[in-house]
Formats: sequence, structure tokens, C-alpha cells
Amino acid sequence: MADSNVTSLFRSTAAHSPSMAALARESDGTGPVDFCIPCNPYFPTPAMFDEMAARLREIITYYPSSADTITAELCNLLQLPPQCVAMGNGSTELITWIDHLMVRESLAIPVPTFGRWTDQPMETGKRVDMFPLQESNGFALDLTQYAEFIRKRNTKVAVICNPNNPDGGFIHKQALVQFMDSMADLDLIVIDESFLEFADAEVEPSVVQEAMIRPNVVVLRSLGKNFGLHGIRFGYLVANPALAGRIRSMLPKWNLNAFAEHVVFILKEHGAEYAQSLQQVRRDRLDMASHLSALPGLTVYPSQGNFLFVRLPVGAEGTVVRDRMLTEHRILVRECGNKIGSSSRFLRLVVRPQTDVRRLVSGMEQVLYGTRRGAAVPELSTGTNYSSGTAAVDRLVGATNGAGMQNLAAQALGTGTSGAGMPMPVPVPAAAQIQPQPVPMQAPPPQPVSQPQQPQPQPQFEPMVAAAQVQQMPMQMSQQIPQQQPYGVPAPAPAPAPMPPQGPTPTGVPARNGLTAAQVRGATSPNGMQNLAPAPATGWPNAQSWPNAAGMGQAG
Repeated sequence: MADSNVTSLFRSTAAHSPSMAALARESDGTGPVDFCIPCNPYFPTPAMFDEMAARLREIITYYPSSADTITAELCNLLQLPPQCVAMGNGSTELITWIDHLMVRESLAIPVPTFGRWTDQPMETGKRVDMFPLQESNGFALDLTQYAEFIRKRNTKVAVICNPNNPDGGFIHKQALVQFMDSMADLDLIVIDESFLEFADAEVEPSVVQEAMIRPNVVVLRSLGKNFGLHGIRFGYLVANPALAGRIRSMLPKWNLNAFAEHVVFILKEHGAEYAQSLQQVRRDRLDMASHLSALPGLTVYPSQGNFLFVRLPVGAEGTVVRDRMLTEHRILVRECGNKIGSSSRFLRLVVRPQTDVRRLVSGMEQVLYGTRRGAAVPELSTGTNYSSGTAAVDRLVGATNGAGMQNLAAQALGTGTSGAGMPMPVPVPAAAQIQPQPVPMQAPPPQPVSQPQQPQPQPQFEPMVAAAQVQQMPMQMSQQIPQQQPYGVPAPAPAPAPMPPQGPTPTGVPARNGLTAAQVRGATSPNGMQNLAPAPATGWPNAQSWPNAAGMGQAG
């Protein structure tokens, strides 16, 4: 696999990693050892794959049953009422409809997290209030501080991923229920449980039962991740009948494919194997964390997902580590510089069997230290002709605090950067706040990759906010918030008027006259600031054989 091909693949997919199919096409037809895509390596079993292969022609030749039929069978397995469930073509389809139908003007989300929870609402003109998780606290989510953040911003929708992606942070059920009680007046609360079945910190961690009886709670669940079948694209949500029915009414009658139908209908025969696979992933997670923690300078954060979030040693640049692991060792890792709230010093590594982990650790030792343990690989130098989308994001966010062009950012409120390389707004005294004035739009010179900084005490902050309307907008923002628009329709740009010192950013207005996350992810040129372009808008039949609806695998 040639270095130039690797560079090209990652540059062309700045918001995510290349697909395994794309990587296989650039090699001998086989993909690398996958520590990037977070799915169950032990399920389906080889026998199940053989059965699917034997029925391949039948499966792909004919129409599947309707989504209602497939959903009814899944609900038999999960012991959930079908009227409270909607199945989608992957969780991203459900996230899209949640945004279009239920997110009125603003959404709060802790970052770093799954990118669609930041990008999707911005693409439809919503304000996204990003609550930064602190590296100094192991990226743990403090629900009390998050609630205060939501109240201060007057946010309408709150999202929590449990466990969170990419760090695997976990919140106990009782704490989540208390949070839902305190936020009962919000338009919507979404608990994304896509990775919950890999958790073992609690016997009954899911809040699906709470969602069915609450007026404003939706729980999102994945099937592809825990069943090891990302390519099938299927997931589901649980909510009260009114909310679930609203989503279900918008989905196409045949939004689920024949592979998804086949898997759902054979699952009842393989409950024991599935439960065993989850237990094995949990054991492997402990073993893998132990081996990685032995590498000098590498920090491994606690995780309840089927992945581990790690910080590279000082001096190591994630894009270089990623590409050398791929080209020299045929190992694919997830570098997290393009996740808002993260940087290129972080990798997300999927839990895999011990034989693969030994290969990973050996490759990491050679790439990070060479022949001298403890000597990390150098960071990218200024002016390098190498550029991935993630490196460009690092340069841009590091230079402007996510506020876009420097001439505009200079007129916004004061900014700062956390020791983790994460942009952090810093409040400015009222006397120092200035009104933006029109200035020419000029591209600044190339910015070097941010050097590691010593951790600093975090100040009290104003929220990181953004919106997804890509345009050259007036230099002054509107003082008035536009009247409510129909769901999913971006609000028109407001008329020029002085911006108030406090209060939410109007719907459809990029925060602080800056770039949105989609624009940042579109900046993939070597200089990082010129040629900016927006990224494309893009429970079981019987307790003896199957885990309960919370997916925790206990018997009886």
C-alpha cells in the first residue's frame, strides 16, 4: 500500500476514516487489521456467516419484508411494544429524522462525541451548544455542570451518548434518570446507547423503559456495532408511542434491507453465542488496556465501550502515527483530530482479540519509539507538503479557536486553548467587549501544527456554539432571534444590527462570525486556511437464552 495512496484516502474523507472497501481497493484486495471501526469481532459466528453466504442469492434477489414486519420481529426479541420502536437504516438515518422533526432551534451536546450529533443539526441551520469534556477529568461528563450549561444557553434539546464515543465515558442509570427529571421541560432529551451493550459497570444500565413513559425522551440503539455488522446498516429508537410514531411515519416502507431482515429473524437461534461474544469483548478490553498502558508516555482513559481512547506521548503526531501504522504494519487506527473537542494527539482503538492486540502494541512501539523506547515520533513540521483533513483541522482550530478567519476572530470575544489542544472560549469583561466592524476577508499565512501545551486550569467558559449555514454573512449579527421556522428549514440570515453581549446566537447564524464544524472539516488544503470549502451536507424471547432489553447479558 503506497504512502501517496494513504495520504489521498485520508485527505478525501476528512470527516471520517476511509471505508474498509476503499482501503482494500488500494492494496491487494484485503483490508488491514481493523482497530478503527467499532464493531463486535466475535459475532456473528463463523457458522452464521456460512449460513448467510449459502443464502446470499436469495437474500439479495428479492424485496425484503416491510419495515413494520422486521420491527415486529425485533420487538419480539427485545420484549418491547412495537408502537414504541422505530427501526432505521443505521442510527444516522434516525439522527437525521430526529433533527428534522424534533430539534426546533438549538441542541446541546458534550464534545468530543459522534460527529453526526454536531454536524447534522448545523446542516439544517440549528444552533449547536457544545459542552467541552475536560481531559483533566478523564473526559467524564458532569451532569450537574451540563444541566447548568443548558439552562444558561436556553437550549431546547439535550443529547447524551452513553457510553460516549470516542472516550467510552459511562453514566449510571440513576444519574441519567435524575437528569431527565430535571430537564422535563426541554423539547427533547436523546440518550444515545449505541455502545451500551458492551458496558459492564451496571447490570441494568439502559433507560429504554424510562423513555417509553416520558413525554420528551428518545433512546437510540445500534444493532450493527454490537452484532458486528456495520455494513447492514440497521438500528432502532425507543420512545413513547407519539414520538416513535412520528419518526416511523416519515420512514420509507422498505428502508430496511433484506440482509437486515435475515439477521433479525435468525437472532433468536443464537442468543447464547451473542451473550458470550459480549463477555469476551469486555475481557479483551481489560487485557488491551493493560498492554497499552505499559507503553511509555501513552495515556489510556477508562472506557465502557468496545474501544479505548488514548493520548499519544508528547511529541507524537496522530496523523503520522496513523499512516505509519497503516503503511508499515497494515493496522488501521482512528486518529481523532477531526473530532470537535479532540486533537491529533488522541487515537480511538477498537477492542480486538489478544493476538491482534499484540500486533498493535508491537507496531506502536516501533512507530512511537523506534529502537529507543521513549523517543516519540516527531510532529509535522511547518510547511510540510503532507496534509490530511485532520491535520488541517488541527491547524485551523489551533490558530483561530474554531472561529474561522483570523480577521473575524479578532473582533469576537476573547479566546483560549486548553492544554488538551481543545478550543475553549474565555469570557471577557463587559468593558472589553467590542462590536464587530466590517473588515476585508483575507486568508492568513499557513499556520504550524499546534505544539503540545502544559495543562492549564480551565476558566469559567461561555459555550462553544456553531450553526451550519455556509455563507459570507454581515459583520454584525442581529439582536433579534428570527421567528420560529418550520422543522428542518434553516432560518434566513438576520438583518444587520448590534449583537447583544449575552444570549443565544440566532438560528442559522454561524457563531461569532466564524466557521462551522462542516466548514472546518472542509479545509483540507496544505495551508489549512486558503481554499476553504464547506464539507458536503450530507431484551429477548426468554431470559434463559437471551440478554434482557438493556443488553447486559445476564442470565435469568
